[in-house]
Amino acid sequence: MTRAENTELRALALRSIDGASRQLIAAAKTVYSTPETGFNEHRTSKYVLGRLQALGLAVETGIARTGMKAVLRGASHGPTVAVIAELDALKVPGHPGASAETGAAHACGHHAQTGSLLGVATALSTPEIINSLSGNVAFIITPAEEFIDVRDRLALKADGVIEFLSGKQEMIRLGTFDDVDMAMMVHTSAAGNGNTAFNIGGTSNAHVSHQVRYIGKSAHAGGAPDQGVNALQAAMLANLAINTQRETFRESDVVRVHGIVSNGGTSVNAVPYEVLYEGRVRARTIAAIEPIAEQIIRCYRAGALALGASVEVQTIAGYHPLQQDPAMKELFIQNAELILGRDSISVVSDDQTNGGSTDMGDLSMIMPVIHPYANSASGVGHGRDYLIEDYDRAVIAPAKVMAATIMDLLGSNAQKARELLDKSKPPMSADQYVAVQREQFTTAMYEPK
Repeated sequence: MTRAENTELRALALRSIDGASRQLIAAAKTVYSTPETGFNEHRTSKYVLGRLQALGLAVETGIARTGMKAVLRGASHGPTVAVIAELDALKVPGHPGASAETGAAHACGHHAQTGSLLGVATALSTPEIINSLSGNVAFIITPAEEFIDVRDRLALKADGVIEFLSGKQEMIRLGTFDDVDMAMMVHTSAAGNGNTAFNIGGTSNAHVSHQVRYIGKSAHAGGAPDQGVNALQAAMLANLAINTQRETFRESDVVRVHGIVSNGGTSVNAVPYEVLYEGRVRARTIAAIEPIAEQIIRCYRAGALALGASVEVQTIAGYHPLQQDPAMKELFIQNAELILGRDSISVVSDDQTNGGSTDMGDLSMIMPVIHPYANSASGVGHGRDYLIEDYDRAVIAPAKVMAATIMDLLGSNAQKARELLDKSKPPMSADQYVAVQREQFTTAMYEPK
């Protein structure tokens, strides 16, 4: 393909997205208006399915309960590039877009990803463009990126509905990514993180979760508290013990330890006999998490020991840190600058760690990925004030840059994609990843002596 032909096809892709921009933004806002939590995104999934089918795509549904996959095939054989959008919301009651029934709200901007993915599909399904590509484009819509409702997800696991507790983890296990060679997605971010349209680079924290069940003894809280064993006090003491450990965490490990009491008892006039504490340990590497998790488990046990309660600690496989592919990053940067201008993107150092976590990190363990951020929102992520202010930046700009990046990867006999894959050395195979995750699930019971 000549440079002139490439320029003409790029212009055609951008015009396709511009022509559909109102519908793409409307799609994102429709998803915003029906927020659903992970593995429960039934209405959202149905809506996105209809939009994909309207583009003429054959869609595999019901993957990891609510996930989907559609593949757009190029004119000749080559690698497969995935574009990912996340379906789920999280629980933020009081958010302007929150469901009155569940408290779910798109306070992280996942709804914008649907519009961007549809924009890429719109552009690349144009006959002149898809016929210029050597390889395929997979559109993968994933459930349950937010690692919440752990008790409910463990119930789904016990019933055999899922095995892993996030969408991409489960899709890796199910083989959804087996025919995918590399993947990309764009997440929204608060505009205060930079004046540019995008940030790219850096990593995220890994994490592990704990379900901690304290078992005491019920008694009348007023008439015979001495006859009971207060499981709530055991959990509160454990939380205090965790706080005493914070000065021992190394700043370079970007440690975050936090938790909630998801069940604090059943009746105020009875000594709580069973309490559920949900804890999370984050750090920039899996290796850094391991000794800290041991410290935290000692704190769980200390609370039980002091009150004479029993405690069951269930460790749950969490997320791996995000590793972004340098060649994919460079292509994304070049296209952002071409389409939006030289000052449109900020590059973050690979050493900079976002304190949060994403299961895109898990996918980066088995293939090259990028996970840029579109600076398009106001407020604080996961907060009641997090709102998309600039839908052109949140939806249209990512669609354009991703479409152009895929065209670079798969154009000219997919030379750039093939070179990238020759250099890429993911830490694990998909099978190794699944085995590692399974090993992280453990349960230990500690009884008073």
